[in-house]
Amino acid sequence: MALEQPRLTLNDGKSIPQLGFGVWQVPPETTANVVGEVLKTGYISIDTAEGYSNERGVGEAVRKSGIARESLFITSKLRNGGHAYDDAMRAFDKTMAEIGMDYLDMFLIHWPVPKQDKYVEAWKAFIQLQKDGRIRSIGVSNFNIDHLERIIGETGVTPVVNQIELHPSFQQRDKRAFHKEHNIRIESWSPLGQGQGLKDPTIGAIAKKHGKTPAQVIIRWHLDEGLVVIPKSVTPERIRANFDVFDFKLDADDMSKIAGLDSPKGRMGSDPATADFRF
Repeated sequence: MALEQPRLTLNDGKSIPQLGFGVWQVPPETTANVVGEVLKTGYISIDTAEGYSNERGVGEAVRKSGIARESLFITSKLRNGGHAYDDAMRAFDKTMAEIGMDYLDMFLIHWPVPKQDKYVEAWKAFIQLQKDGRIRSIGVSNFNIDHLERIIGETGVTPVVNQIELHPSFQQRDKRAFHKEHNIRIESWSPLGQGQGLKDPTIGAIAKKHGKTPAQVIIRWHLDEGLVVIPKSVTPERIRANFDVFDFKLDADDMSKIAGLDSPKGRMGSDPATADFRF
């Protein structure tokens, strides 16, 4: 099943599974069990972060799974307080010690924290780590267009991915053209809109039409939009249901109706332009 999953080509020539699993807010003490269930289901892409405090559990689950490391795609993210070049290098070393792997498939700057003004330093550290063979692909998370323009302009290296809040009520259409022009894949976090999208009557009607759940419809929408998507759940039944999305596609009418749910006020998380929290 894993081999049949769609993958998207990145601008560095590598590829990423289009459907992955995120472990944000998964408690450290249960992460190994949850990710173990995820890997049994067929997911091959796991997204964690230094700020989640559960990298160790991800590594434990991978080792216990018996799945060859090269068959998986493991992502983590740099903590916001580690943007200075040397701090980023040390933080990456700690990530590798926690997760217990020789390399990461992808490492992301978690937030730009523009007030701190060190994200370019962090990006330069990422470039070096990639040259050293310790990270296969490098990217960012929660970067606005001006942040992307700056790191590309100052280093000449374009991120492969920008992981941003994106769901039916906040579709980030204003960013799509820039990402397409620079061949940066968009990866959706909070893809179900923190559960709010599951209650939307338009989504519910489309789900009924296809004999699927609202969550499955929203995940399928992300896939059909050409986005990378990383839903999260700690419930085995939902973990399996969220993966059961490869046997149908949304039609033009479905896509049009979901496009109509977009709202400039739909953001649920922090604004990258002003977010200044450190961890």
